[in-house]
Amino acid sequence: MMKKLLRCKRGIVGIEAAIVLIAFIIIAAALSYVVINMGFFTTQKTKEAMSSGLEESLSALQLDGLVTGKTNNQSHIEWMVFPVKISAGRASIDLKNGTVVVSVYLPNATLLNLYQGIYNESFYGADPIDLKKVLDNMMSIFQGRENEDMAMFIIYNDDGDSVLEATEKAFLVVHLDENPASGVRHTMVDYDEVKVEVKAAKGAALTVVRTAPGGMFPDSYIDLR
Repeated sequence: MMKKLLRCKRGIVGIEAAIVLIAFIIIAAALSYVVINMGFFTTQKTKEAMSSGLEESLSALQLDGLVTGKTNNQSHIEWMVFPVKISAGRASIDLKNGTVVVSVYLPNATLLNLYQGIYNESFYGADPIDLKKVLDNMMSIFQGRENEDMAMFIIYNDDGDSVLEATEKAFLVVHLDENPASGVRHTMVDYDEVKVEVKAAKGAALTVVRTAPGGMFPDSYIDLR
């Protein structure tokens, strides 16, 4: 009789140990699942952060040609034209007013935001291929504000919207005021240096620094280097 009782107790102890072991295995499996999921989540977030950081560190626009200046009748640079295109790896960028900030740093002034939006030839009625016509027409657009500092984008080969795409090219046209209310001219004379920053909704700012040459003629076009 005693032997039978001992056998029964050993059987019960074995079942209890098995239950405890199974419980440990289930808990370990659950913890492993949580740890693995957290690892995947952290890896994904790290990847997103790296991608976002890389995207913000690269400029959405890049310079695509020579920067041109246009002097007025006093031989001061009043207009500047910057050819730009989409940076490699970018699909498109919206250039409408409110999504772009254009700042100009001059020896005599700091102009923090001159951007006025897109110059659309179908709306404003001037051929974007002819720079002289464009500049003349901009003066008529801003009738009464001819002496205002401003900047506009012209999209060449566009499809009528404000989005710059890989197959299109844009020209940033900047106008500098010869006689601002402050009394300090914003136009550039011989050997003046200018820095222009273009910041779109995404990506780092495009920064262009140029110096006016010496001996500039009135009403002429000049390459800025």
